[in-house]
Amino acid sequence: MKELINNLKGDKVIWTFVALLALFSFMPVFSASSNLAYMNHGTGNTLSYLLTHLAHIFMGFIIIYWVHKVPYHYYRGISRIALVVVWGLLAFTLIKGTVIAGANASRWIKIPFIGITFQTSTLASIVLMIFVARYLSKKREEPITFQSSILELWIPVFITLMLILPANFSTAALIFAMVVMLSFVGKYPLKYIAFIIGTGIVSLLIFIFLVRAFPDAFPNRVDTWISRVENFTKNKPGEDDYQIEKAKIAIATGGIYGLGPGKSVQKNFLPQSSSDFIYAIIVEEWGLIGGLGVLVLYLLLFFRFVIAADKANSMFGKLLVVGLGFPMIFQAMINMAVAVELLPVTGQTLPLISSGGSSIWMTCIALGIILSVTKKEEEIIQELQEKEIREAALQRMIDEQIAKENALDLEEESVYKNEGQNEEDYSIKEAVNNPMKAVSNKK
Repeated sequence: MKELINNLKGDKVIWTFVALLALFSFMPVFSASSNLAYMNHGTGNTLSYLLTHLAHIFMGFIIIYWVHKVPYHYYRGISRIALVVVWGLLAFTLIKGTVIAGANASRWIKIPFIGITFQTSTLASIVLMIFVARYLSKKREEPITFQSSILELWIPVFITLMLILPANFSTAALIFAMVVMLSFVGKYPLKYIAFIIGTGIVSLLIFIFLVRAFPDAFPNRVDTWISRVENFTKNKPGEDDYQIEKAKIAIATGGIYGLGPGKSVQKNFLPQSSSDFIYAIIVEEWGLIGGLGVLVLYLLLFFRFVIAADKANSMFGKLLVVGLGFPMIFQAMINMAVAVELLPVTGQTLPLISSGGSSIWMTCIALGIILSVTKKEEEIIQELQEKEIREAALQRMIDEQIAKENALDLEEESVYKNEGQNEEDYSIKEAVNNPMKAVSNKK
């Protein structure tokens, strides 16, 4: 075990918080999956769901381990090629998406021969953030012109967002907000950022107008967004009202200390109790203390990301940590805000806690890249420490050699003085014993 821990490079605090969130996830997922176990004439056995979640988490940590072994600067070049691949995946998903429990068909694809469903927008968000970080770090030492940035930065960003938007407005909006935030951190000119935000809003309005004018293109999607916002602002009953009401009942029932692990009642009524609304189940079973504990863990992870970004010695490393770490925390905040009805329903999962394979694995890829950045900084610090040790050892050797040479000089000087004293004593003695010879020698 000690050898395994020693092989884990990077920020140990981030490793710890990620492990705590992953370990905690087993209890609410195991409890909340009971309604899934009874659906479609199921047997009610939740063990299979627990083992599936265990496999997802285990595979996720393997992904973190291998990704964090790759030097993070490699992703700079990979992002340009990967973005084009992601565009192809998003287009394919938009056309040939898979229906999951009646959910929108344009969000997921099924991997051939494996049968695992995969939400391509999560991969697109990671690749896009790396791409934006690459551009901003490259232009850090150069004056940014708006014309060149439109072609090199914003056109790829808007292509990606337009391929996500028809099927998943909340994810597209979150990615756009994070790209703007990353541009601000990367010192992109504020006047250009304001123009880009305005362009994004206008583009969204044009898209809504076109879909309203041609409803057969993307049936029900824009109507779903508008109805969700109207239901939230006007407190009107809608298709999501049932889930919100059950989530509010779960939170109110939990109180301060909760009903206890596995004792949730509303998990049997919430359709997305193990994914989108798992935070409500956590509060019901663990109470306000458990809910605040999960919130504090995410906030501590956020502060650690800030520290890691500050310690990074390259602008690309700093922007990578911000671009991949902050969206993870903001997604968690959005999920919890939806559960307590501070925001309309968005479909965002709780990172590292909600069940689901592809969402966990994409989060783990982002964490692996962040840990790769912190690993590089540790290696630099270690090299500096080793250099200081070598220089100190060399200086000690030089000092010892100088001390030895000084000691030899003192010894030789002492010998010379003794020899001179002996010659003088001999001359005096000779003069006393034979004065005539001494006078002769003096002449």
